[in-house]
Amino acid sequence: MECTVSWTGGVGAESPMGFIAETGSGHVITMDGAPDAAKPENGGRNLAPRPMETVLAGTGGCTAYDVVLILKRGRHQVERCSVKLTSERAEKDPKVFTKIHLHFTVAGKNIPEAAVERAIALSHETYCSATIMLAKTAVVTTSFELIHL
Repeated sequence: MECTVSWTGGVGAESPMGFIAETGSGHVITMDGAPDAAKPENGGRNLAPRPMETVLAGTGGCTAYDVVLILKRGRHQVERCSVKLTSERAEKDPKVFTKIHLHFTVAGKNIPEAAVERAIALSHETYCSATIMLAKTAVVTTSFELIHL
C-alpha cells in the first residue's frame, strides 16, 4: 500500500496548509489545517478535513466494511449500516487519540442482535487493523442500535 501526500500551500495558494493525498489505488483526498488566528500563515482555511479527521474516517470505514461483510457472510439481510465515531485526543503533543467510541446503526430484516454484536467484536478483535492499531493509545468502545425492517 502506498500514498503520496503533497503540500498545496505556498505563495498565492488558497490555503497555506492544504494537502492532497494520492492513494496507490488512484484516488485523491484533500486535507487542510485548522485556521490559526494568531498566525494565519501557519493555519489552514477549513477547506477540507483535518488529517486526524481522515484517520478517524478511515477507521470508521474499515470497521463498517468488516461488520457489513461479516453479516452478509452470515447470510443476514443487511440493508443499511453506519458508524458514528466520537473521540478525545491528548492535550499535549503528540496529540494521539486517547478515547474513541464507535456507535453502529445496522438496519435489516430478521438480523439477530447477537449477530451484530458478534460482527462488531470480530471486527475490533481480529479484522479491523485501524481500530486495533489505534487501541494501542486509545480506549476503544462500541455500542450499536439494530433497526428491524
